[in-house]
Amino acid sequence: MKKYILTLDEGTTSARAIIFDDLGNIVSLAQNEFTQIYPTQGWVEHDPIEILSAQYSAITECIIKSGLNVSDISCVGITNQRETVVVWNKNTGEPIYNAIVWQCRRTADICEDLKRQGLEEYITNTTGLKIDAYFSGTKIKWILDNVKGAREQANRGELLFGTIDTWLMWKLSHGKTHATDETNASRTMLYDIHNLCWDKKLLGILDIPESMLPTVQKSGSVYGNIDIMGAPLSVCGVAGDQQSALYGQHCINVGDVKNTYGTGCFLLMNTGETAVKSQNGMLTTIAATTQNSPTQYALEGSVFIGGAVIQWLRDEMKLIENAAQSEDCALAVENSAGVYIVPAFAGLGAPYWDMYARGTICGLTRGTGRNHIVRAALESIAYQTNDLILAMQNDAGVTVTSLKADGGAARNKFLMQFQADISNTNVICPSNAEATALGAALLAGITAGIINGDISSINSDSTTFKPNITDYERAQSISGWKKAINSTISFTKEK
Repeated sequence: MKKYILTLDEGTTSARAIIFDDLGNIVSLAQNEFTQIYPTQGWVEHDPIEILSAQYSAITECIIKSGLNVSDISCVGITNQRETVVVWNKNTGEPIYNAIVWQCRRTADICEDLKRQGLEEYITNTTGLKIDAYFSGTKIKWILDNVKGAREQANRGELLFGTIDTWLMWKLSHGKTHATDETNASRTMLYDIHNLCWDKKLLGILDIPESMLPTVQKSGSVYGNIDIMGAPLSVCGVAGDQQSALYGQHCINVGDVKNTYGTGCFLLMNTGETAVKSQNGMLTTIAATTQNSPTQYALEGSVFIGGAVIQWLRDEMKLIENAAQSEDCALAVENSAGVYIVPAFAGLGAPYWDMYARGTICGLTRGTGRNHIVRAALESIAYQTNDLILAMQNDAGVTVTSLKADGGAARNKFLMQFQADISNTNVICPSNAEATALGAALLAGITAGIINGDISSINSDSTTFKPNITDYERAQSISGWKKAINSTISFTKEK
């Protein structure tokens, strides 16, 4: 008899539910978008209750579409947008503020204060992260400092914090499970990735009571039951979306590399049991592992605006009607006619780490048309990814010869070919692009004993895009991109 795994895939713009069988095949899928809230420039929020509702609705629809009963599902895996913060009252179960999203830049001043205190080296050595508004710690502090009565409630032990995985598990378990996994904990800027514990010094500096924090477990471990349509299902796997995708792409050996082309782009390289400290603007983070495996680490580079630039073309600029149309526009012209877009709408991530950068378009002429702009936007995703590849190669001392790609924008054949061209590497796209959800399913399935430890044959069919331009063409294109980056940084500094 086949066995089935339900994965909750809670992303930045939508909540999805996917049922996999024990061979990694998708049985059914449901998805609900939720509201993106922008209270002021640079701020991004979500309504935690809307996320919960969207996720539960997706679960219900997914199960009904599958034709299965809840009793047919063996276990649950959860993967989620990382760094996004929810703080709620443990007595009422109500959030005291909207979720502050990973993209939100409101805590830049708190980060600058941490730098002035000389904490950069301590934070990097302890957490593997840079001081940046991207991470969870300063977001928690902001809520406690700015929501009326929050700090008093926290000091009385009445408030709980969680990333989205924790929030969903707590609500769906009716308050019985307050936990997270190592991968999500490692993105808070509060977790000691070497000693595998919350860091008391950082909690003190940010004035965050430890009583707010969830218990941390291995990604592949038993978290307890959640209530799905009146039946208890065991959560057996949890991982932040990027580490989940690393696992789902079978990047479990030292040197394996994947890039997820989602709202942002996230390039991860497995470094095994060694936590490599980057000299080139990368982050050191914990990779997903199962209960009986030693802790593994990864180098990570983060692009804040990846596939989101396509949404920008569609929703704000009205240049395309849907994401698929961007590929047609890009192929309608020979090149971008010297146009470069740097989509630093939420600052620049690795390897630049400029919290204050804002988007720019360079190289416009009277002959620039809609298709050139669309093509330049797609190319910007590949250029940013290439910056990460180059930095990671320098850190690890290896040449990346192949890149495993997943995420929504990985379906864009123009983008994948341009990535192969500009990075001079093979880009491998699995036939099942749902690597993020699959990773959580594999972790849960292995923990529950319905999938054996050898995952190499699962989701192994793929398409490979090979480089097809000259070294001169590549160098010229990258040179133009570097000029555009320098222009973006210069403009910010001048302001």
